[in-house]
Amino acid sequence: MLLLLTAVGALWGAATGLFLPRAAYRLSVPPEEPWAARCPSGAHEVTGWLGRARCADGERFGPHPLLLAAATGVACAALAAATGPRPELVAWLLLTPPGVLLAVVDMAVMRLPDVVTLPLAALAVALLGVAAALPGHAGSWPGALLGALTLSAGFFVLFLINPDGMAFGDVKLALCLGTVLGWYGWGVVLLGTFAGFVLAALYGGWLVVVRGAGRRTSIAFGPFLLAGALTGVLLGAHTA
Repeated sequence: MLLLLTAVGALWGAATGLFLPRAAYRLSVPPEEPWAARCPSGAHEVTGWLGRARCADGERFGPHPLLLAAATGVACAALAAATGPRPELVAWLLLTPPGVLLAVVDMAVMRLPDVVTLPLAALAVALLGVAAALPGHAGSWPGALLGALTLSAGFFVLFLINPDGMAFGDVKLALCLGTVLGWYGWGVVLLGTFAGFVLAALYGGWLVVVRGAGRRTSIAFGPFLLAGALTGVLLGAHTA
């Protein structure tokens, strides 16, 4: 059963990842600018949000679909293997593709669009609420809600203290991350959050050593918060 679930998770992730490039391209614009509506050359209109990013003449642009399919497939397979046949697995599989999308956009333009982060937080609350009503779940819905409020409040304080170090988009992303981490308890909230900060610090150190970046060089924090949350959920699901 576990092997089958892992295979299904991998196939689901790979299939959904193939549909992310167009949204990633259209959302990867600087703050306050409208979503991209034309190809890089400006010669062709880009419509819709799902699918490959290609011009009318067939030219591809944006992130490569196979890379997104691989990343989403690996994440979904790992979540399926760690969670097993528990109802919250449906929530993890549905939340992962938008999470990958957010990571790609943030890496590209250092922006976490509200049109993704806020609905994603609401979706996480709703999906885990349904999971909590089903037999066999291994988490707590009240814990998920408290996790969302606590993590977002903590990030908001960090934003007020140092807006250059913690963007407000990260505060809104924390609503979703706190929900999924809080499902498995406070230990997982702390672990997933700490993992995100450690990964960001390691990447920042690599930039300083290898790329010669300065201490004030800005980095996209969202991908590391998402990776830390994935780490926390994997460990929480495995030990639940």
